Amino acid sequence: MKVSFVLPCYNPPADWDKNILSKYGELSNKIPEPIELIIVQDGTGHATVEKEISLIKGNIPDLKVVAYSINRGKGYAIRQGVAIASGDIIIYTDIDFPYCIESILDIYDCLKNDQADVAIGVKGASYYEHVPLLRKIISKYLRKLTKFFLSLPETDTQCGLKGFKKEVTPLFLNTKIDRYLFDLEFVRNSYKSKKYRIKTIPVVLNENIHFQKMNYRILFPEVVNFIKLIFVR
Repeated sequence: MKVSFVLPCYNPPADWDKNILSKYGELSNKIPEPIELIIVQDGTGHATVEKEISLIKGNIPDLKVVAYSINRGKGYAIRQGVAIASGDIIIYTDIDFPYCIESILDIYDCLKNDQADVAIGVKGASYYEHVPLLRKIISKYLRKLTKFFLSLPETDTQCGLKGFKKEVTPLFLNTKIDRYLFDLEFVRNSYKSKKYRIKTIPVVLNENIHFQKMNYRILFPEVVNFIKLIFVR
């Protein structure tokens, strides 16, 4: 058995390379199976990214890297990583590993112990104590809209920590949304398929996580994507 971690990379925070090496070391000590790490450079504009990836590769020789020049969005990036993942379990999260190791291990344990085919991280009330006000408002209204229009058993679809078994890969790769609502599309499709067992896993943010500024120019396209999800069944 192998576990693949897919990390989309776009304008990563300072010292992100050292953080990845630290988290990789922690996970390697706690997960007995081989770990495959996949970084997807989603058109990142940082001039030092190549140097930082070289540092990571010097410590993780089996690192896989996907790179392209134009930013395509988080959903697009993760699909590129999942497409080349060889793990029996595939987990994706953000490049700064914002969720605590215990939360990541809970996702892993759920899938390894065959409790589910898809493990969805869900945020607790403490999460909203750490996020900017506008992001909090958008998140809570999206949950209300998801419940009203899509009637999903779980409305917290946007948590940046999810995992699934390899056999779910075709369903994931069939998502079409390139930016943030790909998560909602994947969760909706997972429930809609009725082929897979889905379990929600409470997750906890690391302390001192700094959220990047939201690009509000993408809000209108995401509204359009949400409407498409309502009418495209």
